[in-house]
Amino acid sequence: MTITQLKYVLAVAEHQNFTKAAAHVFVTQPTLSMQIQKLEDELSIKIFDRSKKPIELTDVGKKIVNQARNIVNESMRMKDVVDQEKGFIGGEFKLGIIPTIMPTLLPMFLRNFTNKYPKVHLKIEELTTAEIILKLNAGHLDAAIAATPLSQEKIKERVLYFEPFVGYVPESHRLFSKKKLDRSDLEINDILLLEDGHCFRDGVINICKSLKNDTSGESFQLESGSFETLIKLSDEGFGMTLLPYLNTLEISQKQESHLRYFNEPSPAREVSLLYKKSELKMQIVDALYDIISGVIRGAIAFQDIKVISPLK
Repeated sequence: MTITQLKYVLAVAEHQNFTKAAAHVFVTQPTLSMQIQKLEDELSIKIFDRSKKPIELTDVGKKIVNQARNIVNESMRMKDVVDQEKGFIGGEFKLGIIPTIMPTLLPMFLRNFTNKYPKVHLKIEELTTAEIILKLNAGHLDAAIAATPLSQEKIKERVLYFEPFVGYVPESHRLFSKKKLDRSDLEINDILLLEDGHCFRDGVINICKSLKNDTSGESFQLESGSFETLIKLSDEGFGMTLLPYLNTLEISQKQESHLRYFNEPSPAREVSLLYKKSELKMQIVDALYDIISGVIRGAIAFQDIKVISPLK
């Protein structure tokens, strides 16, 4: 049994196809198939049911894959141990970021980070919170940036900043005349929301005191995947929306007149750097934390921000 064979098994389990798995690990399909067959012969079991399309794991194969993942992940950490001991900050680092944070935060810190740590090869993916949790636990990510708390047993949450909610209110809206908003002003059926699956949507629903599920009297329901669309629809008079504070920094001067901040303490979302508690690339985690918290400190100058959990 070899680490290479276990990597091939994991690739087939992920892609459910020998040809795609072989391409993923940069070997020919016959080579990959032969090595997996050797492993199965050595263990006297079948890891994959090849009669199924797509290929499926056998019952014992599922257990083998779970163990293989642990072994491969730990083997890959040997170099991490040495790098950490030497204080070396470099190598590949896989980072996931949720969609409602990526467009605003990434441009703020990426250039600073790559200039200061040119030997770190960042591989960045835009992922949902659910995908981030799965990939962190499976060892497919080294760290992630998401709204918290998530309360995952094996994942450490290191708070980066608190980002206030800001109202975007069209002139025709009942709240346009207010200089500042209160939480009690909000009604869920009165707000344009992101589509289901975005944790920011959950945070908006959470801060609305008047949660009305009956929408039968509404002329339409609308959910969008982007804040830009929500702003345009609000400009057309279809309702107000709530934005993360960083999304308000680049809107036009005309649109700024539609922004309404909350009376203090302002509701906000907590944004954290996530990583597994067993993570060994702590020198890179620390470097990311220092760079991001440094650039964000000047961008968000709010005090006494009340944190509203997006998941509760």
